[in-house]
Amino acid sequence: MAYDALLSPVKLGALTLPNRILMAPLTRCRAEDGHVPGPLMAEYYAQRASAGLIIAEATMAIEGNSAFWREPGIYSQAQVDGWKRITDAVHAKGGRMALQIWHGGRACHPLLNDGATPVAPSPIAITNSQVMTPEGMQPYVTPRELRDDELPKIVDGFAAAARNAKAAGFDMIELHGANGYLIDEFLRDGANRRGGAYGGPIENRARLLFEILRASIDVWGADRVGLRLSPLNGYNSMLDSDPVGLTTWLAGELNTFGLAYLHVMRGDFFQQQKADVMTPARARFANALIGNMGYDAAEADAAIHDGKLDAVAFGVNFLANPDLPARIAAGAPLNAPRQETFYTPGPEGYTDYPAMG
Repeated sequence: MAYDALLSPVKLGALTLPNRILMAPLTRCRAEDGHVPGPLMAEYYAQRASAGLIIAEATMAIEGNSAFWREPGIYSQAQVDGWKRITDAVHAKGGRMALQIWHGGRACHPLLNDGATPVAPSPIAITNSQVMTPEGMQPYVTPRELRDDELPKIVDGFAAAARNAKAAGFDMIELHGANGYLIDEFLRDGANRRGGAYGGPIENRARLLFEILRASIDVWGADRVGLRLSPLNGYNSMLDSDPVGLTTWLAGELNTFGLAYLHVMRGDFFQQQKADVMTPARARFANALIGNMGYDAAEADAAIHDGKLDAVAFGVNFLANPDLPARIAAGAPLNAPRQETFYTPGPEGYTDYPAMG
């Protein structure tokens, strides 16, 4: 199979990509002390520079909001310098790279943040998983409800992170509005039970996202800002009473921002909610639409050929196959991922997956 659609160039905002095989943001927990990206991360991303676009892993916008113990940040000069070495390495191999900027919200834990209680739109704890800490796996704690007057500081933190991402040499940024982290917690009514200006109807629940989008666009311009959503995903105890309605409304409203792309996770890790959110996203959103979750090359190529998507972000397959576009073009077999090393420190299961011989 030729996969001509998947391997064709595409314009994504200000960028023209050589193919539509994107690397999805994948938390790998390999940052060094101080949440600083190090040389091992540079090697990992440079190996995958043939992606149409690398979307780097979820990266802390604001200090004190760690949810993964060894995830990177973008709030200190040392972190900016570390990321600059990574973007330089990717660019040296002809690649393009976006940084996914993120606030962990209620998924943060006191053991990862000097004892600080995590914050969220409402005081509702995650119950369907545990968090990895220096003291082993621990249950999540009940977060503190954010006051409305605290939210401008969070918007300012995202704006500062956007500026730092530019200084670090990224080509664009993606705001993480998915998977049960802070922006997603405000969007979905299963986690947002507050009243007032940021709770209740979707127009209010989306207010924080829209404020962060405007602040990020002020830094980058709309054509270098993307957004990721996961309307169905039950990860981190997330649920919405009307995920299709949420997707439909958001996809339409997002047109006013002129974003480079909308990146939608189409399913639920836990298979609790099942619906088609891609069709309303395609129907309503005017710019590039990226699909994610469970696509193989054949389905991705067909979706692009039929105009359902503009590109597909591959996660686990890119993790295990640094030369994924070349393998797809050649019809070559894929390396099998080693799940036991997804979040462990060091090069094993990280930079030691072989390219084609």
